[in-house]
Amino acid sequence: MEDVLEVYKRPYDPQRPVVCLDETSKQLIGHVRRPVPPAPGQVAHYDSEYVRHGVANLFMLFEPLAGRRDVEVTERRTKKDYAQCLRKLADELYPQAEVIVLVQDNLNTHSPASLYEAFPPGEAQRLAERFEFHYTPKHGSWLDMAEIELGILGRQCLARRLENIDTLRKEATAWQNNRNQAEAKVNWQFTTADARIKLRRLYPSIEE
Repeated sequence: MEDVLEVYKRPYDPQRPVVCLDETSKQLIGHVRRPVPPAPGQVAHYDSEYVRHGVANLFMLFEPLAGRRDVEVTERRTKKDYAQCLRKLADELYPQAEVIVLVQDNLNTHSPASLYEAFPPGEAQRLAERFEFHYTPKHGSWLDMAEIELGILGRQCLARRLENIDTLRKEATAWQNNRNQAEAKVNWQFTTADARIKLRRLYPSIEE
């Protein structure tokens, strides 16, 4: 916990950007009957029956100090999908950075070892060396600011029926672009000093 909080205290450095990663799933749901669109003075109406079209995965890549995020929609949530996200971070989103400081939870796929399952050893090593990994503690995923962004994405964009993965990608990209244009950031106030007071029950008890 303190390791992640100390990372958040670092000043902005474009050569060492701090990026938070998290993921969630979205059930794809279609309508059985055509919805009735809203009209003046009337809300939209849709049938309570629906049809399931599977589940999609969303990776949130969020740089809090720059107010920049990228949402990656994938069909699955495998080690190879995670590895592809890291390659996009390294080669497309931050190609000029010396090191990308990555904050994420300790899900079993969130490991440099995933790179070796997706790429040849030389490429996997090249990518692994571009990252400085930091993990939130068990039951402490709330320390990952990407989780906050996922919550906002859920409320503002995903809280409705989306029928297929192409629509989900289109809507998530539109949300992402609007947030990036506004340079929306997270006003993080929780510090190590706060943790030692408010969460002192989690610290070992040392008798002198």
